[in-house]
Amino acid sequence: MADYKDDSIITLSWDEHIRTRPGMYIGKLGDGSAHDDGIYVLLKEVIDNSIDEFMRGYGRAIEVTIKEQRVTVRDYGRGIPLNKMVDCVSKINTGGKFDSGDAYDNSIGMNGVGVKAVNALSTSFIVQCFVDGKQKISEFSCGQKTSESKIEKSTEQNGTMISFVPDNTIFENFHWYTEYIEKMMWNYVYLNKGLTIIFNGKRYLSKNGLLDLLNNNVGSDILYPPIHLQEDDFEFALVHTNRKYGEEYYSFVNSQNTTQGGTHQQAFREALVKTFRDFYKKDFDPNDIRNSVVAAISIKIKGPIFESQTKTKLGSQYMTPGGQTIRNYVNDVVCRLLDKYLHINTDVAEAILKKILESEKERKEIAGIKKSSKELQKKVSLHNIKLRDCRYHFNTNDQRGVETTIFITEGDSASGSITMSRDANTQAVFSLRGKPLNTFKNNKSIIYKNEEFSLLQAALNLEEGIDGLRYNNIVIATDADVDGMHIRLLLLTFFLKFFPDVVRAGHVYILQTPLFRVRNKQKTFYCYNDEERQSAIKTLGGKPEITRFKGLGEISPSEFKNFIGKNIRLEPVLLDKGINIHNTLEYYMGDNTPERQNFIIDNLREEIDETAENNG
Repeated sequence: MADYKDDSIITLSWDEHIRTRPGMYIGKLGDGSAHDDGIYVLLKEVIDNSIDEFMRGYGRAIEVTIKEQRVTVRDYGRGIPLNKMVDCVSKINTGGKFDSGDAYDNSIGMNGVGVKAVNALSTSFIVQCFVDGKQKISEFSCGQKTSESKIEKSTEQNGTMISFVPDNTIFENFHWYTEYIEKMMWNYVYLNKGLTIIFNGKRYLSKNGLLDLLNNNVGSDILYPPIHLQEDDFEFALVHTNRKYGEEYYSFVNSQNTTQGGTHQQAFREALVKTFRDFYKKDFDPNDIRNSVVAAISIKIKGPIFESQTKTKLGSQYMTPGGQTIRNYVNDVVCRLLDKYLHINTDVAEAILKKILESEKERKEIAGIKKSSKELQKKVSLHNIKLRDCRYHFNTNDQRGVETTIFITEGDSASGSITMSRDANTQAVFSLRGKPLNTFKNNKSIIYKNEEFSLLQAALNLEEGIDGLRYNNIVIATDADVDGMHIRLLLLTFFLKFFPDVVRAGHVYILQTPLFRVRNKQKTFYCYNDEERQSAIKTLGGKPEITRFKGLGEISPSEFKNFIGKNIRLEPVLLDKGINIHNTLEYYMGDNTPERQNFIIDNLREEIDETAENNG
């Protein structure tokens, strides 16, 4: 208390507060390897403003360019009023969307923070506006204005151009994954028919909205033509697939991709159950009805309330203040439209009923297996001997839930090193006994017969679906050798077979760990490939000590802290649009075929040739 004086109390400026507490404004930081890392939130915040202009009827095209680290977004809306341009990008809680009844309706960005966070978290931020033959430009660095032009004449079309470079002292070693950005661009055009986005020269345009989204992401892996229905402020598309397990949702509020769902998504899931139960006049289990469903939903709400600044989960309960609840509204629309569709399209209704009955049959068989394996299920429920848990969890709305990670490791030595060096607040460890089973030819009953899979499912809390997932990041951490690669494939087969929605939602990663340590008495480099090793040797000169790490267990806990902390390198497991998971798994994990043998031989020859070339 003696040190607690007047000068202990400080007041931060708007930009200092954002830079000191960025997580309050953009969620987690990250390096770009995860779809929800901060750099994508910065990009989204800028594009959201352009989308709001399009939704008001101004500007039918948005141009997005990413060259090296610089992002440029140009829209053709009305442009920010020139005398207020600097205020709108540098004064917190300043904007034109607070009174949504006047300037904007069903807006995405309404809290007056978004683009200011981009400004504060960028080493270079440039805003240029064109309004009715006039223009103005202003430049900032880390939120501080460095230059501002006068209002001048212009021949450019109306609109706004914002350019920024994320601060690499905050987003360390960041890099852009094109796959994440392309998905973002597609989602924008699916939700805004008539909008064209040009990203690095490639055009994105959708004529059929959510129907295009479903067709492009599911492909031919469907049991019937997708159902696409719409009324006023709610649109949805759905289909049952040939996938054996899981359910998948693409949900949106005012064009915002709510990746964590919320009240609208929960209401839709409830509406599906009610509609199908009423139509078939049978009290089916909800899981049987929704098993293998892929659906896209979009709702327009005035003044939506999200559960975080990054707007990934809708918290609103009402369509409008004092109006109809979202639950009642969605139930009413879905029940009426879907019931009518099923009565008209009897072939679709028959296909859905057949799928529900198949799911019901397998669920009952699994229930019998669970009952007969009482001892195993008792172990799972009482104490998970394979899990070293963390304090916070993703499914409990903990403040740090988005940071949570579970490492799935092979053997006690590797799990021991990670356990001793992890952050026990947000990082958990699950230890495999060795190589798990190849589950490709099994059904879900194997989870309840096999102790290891039963414990893993319990650790992840996936028995009732992805909504209960306890960790935001599932990281497969195996040795970088042949056995380690095989274990990776076996685990990926497990997830893709039984929990594909977890992979599609971007929760599964591969941990990249260093292959070499190159050091002298003054400096140490950890190298993840041969190119980095050669560079380290060149930098250190002389004859540095070189250690080849053969397995995770050889890396000491004190060193492991460098690889699973803020400098962690993760490789996301990404699925191409429309990929047929069953066919892919059958090729790689099914019976050995001449085609697979030839593939292995051809690629082994290439690997040998490359190794020989690298070694001179």
